[in-house]
Amino acid sequence: MDLTESENGMAASPVLGSRRRIRRAHVMAAGCAVAMCTALAAPVAADVGTTTTTTKPTIVLVHGAFADASSWNGVVERLESRGYTVIAPANPLRGLYSDSTYIASVLDSVKGPLVLAGHSYGGAVISTAAEGNPRVKSLVYVSALMLDVGESGMSLGAKFPSELGTATKSVPYRAGGVSGTDLYLKPDRIHPVFAADLPESTTRVMAATQRPAATTALSETAKVAAWKHIPSWFLVAKQDKAINPDQERFEAKRAGSHTVEIDSSHVAMVSHPDAVTDLLVQAATAAGSARPALAASGTTQDARAETALTGIAVGSLIAGTGAVLLARRMRRSRP
Repeated sequence: MDLTESENGMAASPVLGSRRRIRRAHVMAAGCAVAMCTALAAPVAADVGTTTTTTKPTIVLVHGAFADASSWNGVVERLESRGYTVIAPANPLRGLYSDSTYIASVLDSVKGPLVLAGHSYGGAVISTAAEGNPRVKSLVYVSALMLDVGESGMSLGAKFPSELGTATKSVPYRAGGVSGTDLYLKPDRIHPVFAADLPESTTRVMAATQRPAATTALSETAKVAAWKHIPSWFLVAKQDKAINPDQERFEAKRAGSHTVEIDSSHVAMVSHPDAVTDLLVQAATAAGSARPALAASGTTQDARAETALTGIAVGSLIAGTGAVLLARRMRRSRP
């Protein structure tokens, strides 16, 4: 190597070094920008995440008048096969206030989240029993009474006439010094009014084993209505002659319930257990599903996302400006 080559090589070295430093500065600035973007974007991902609960709710099935808990047998079997814990307590059928107090005490004995379902008069009971219990996540009404405050089964039924009045008979009772009047279904009216889509052999057994309801169960007015603040599902039985289907539609619409309609008599849980089970699973799944950490409206989420994106843009601008200034400074310092 001659002297000229050596001098040229020596002169080139500082230039190459400066260029390397400039490239390193750009890389470092880009790395900072990426790091800042990642740090600023991370809270957005956390905010829009979900909180998941894997505990299935216990499903509590409350029967109505003239029946007992065995009316839920087909539904219980199907729910248990899907992994749900189910209880079907005896509804005393003595009066709305005492019955709902009793069912509320049953709920106190069960741990974890709950889904309550009521058939017929049982719907009025769960609307009261669920009040003030934060563990009740969903209410399900199966061709049921869904009373508002101040309403009774009789007063609401008077607005939507049905054939139930022609199918009942009154029988006085005495118990423990207390007397009152029970309502029974006439055996020959159970099939046409109560359960037209079941075999008559089945309705004869229902007639023999029916549990009467005291008149106070249908005459006492509701003092609370839990469906006003607990999500509800409603099954309308289009062939119901005990509760007018129009009454069921009115109740469901008033409550904003998730509603399905099927071609069924009043006892849909007996004649169509699959449809009733599916509705209960919908309510139970909603009760135990992942829930957004932010409001459903998305207003807060959108605002936070916008703030984060603004921060990312500012961070990138700052990092990019720093890289340009550093490069210019290093070019000025070149020999």
